[in-house]
Amino acid sequence: MEPRLCFGSCTRCGEAVFSAGGACKAMGHLFHNTCFTCSVCNKQLKGQPFFTVSGHIYCEDDFLFSGVHPSEETCYSCGSSITDLARIFLFTRMSSPLCKPSCLKQLKLHIQVLQARGKSYHPTCFHCVVCRQELQGQAFAVDSDCRVYCVTDYHRVQSPLCGACRKPILPTEGSAESIRVASCNKYYHVECYSGEVSLI
Repeated sequence: MEPRLCFGSCTRCGEAVFSAGGACKAMGHLFHNTCFTCSVCNKQLKGQPFFTVSGHIYCEDDFLFSGVHPSEETCYSCGSSITDLARIFLFTRMSSPLCKPSCLKQLKLHIQVLQARGKSYHPTCFHCVVCRQELQGQAFAVDSDCRVYCVTDYHRVQSPLCGACRKPILPTEGSAESIRVASCNKYYHVECYSGEVSLI
């Protein structure tokens, strides 16, 4: 009988690993293929994406959808868990007779978290408070109460009123800046201001 070559011991079960074909190395540790499995569903993970949390190993599905995700993203606008919304969407799609088995993978890869102002949002929840336009990838402005506006509505709502005509002082078309005259704690459109300029 030929002596078997030992590659080391399995991190999970502690037994010797004799066959390179029946073993894998992950996170700097040696495992039997049968021991390198998800802590929740026991799916073998050799060659598969996996995640570790507090020493436990998880397949992608269980990491994302079984509550082990270490820092669940919560939408700042609606307060719902971003992964819970995806789970509801998946359940709805899986109930559909038109759904194909390949959909499950596609849907999980398309969960989006929009990061803005140091907060997390569903992309559909990050919108202007006035016109409800989604602002993903768009310029936006925030008022002193942290409400989010598209640039147009921000200027329309937050712009000072002209001391003469009482209309908002808006930026000229194609510009993000408004030009105004300030005098005696009031603002004026340039064309509405009739006071004299004193250089003293």
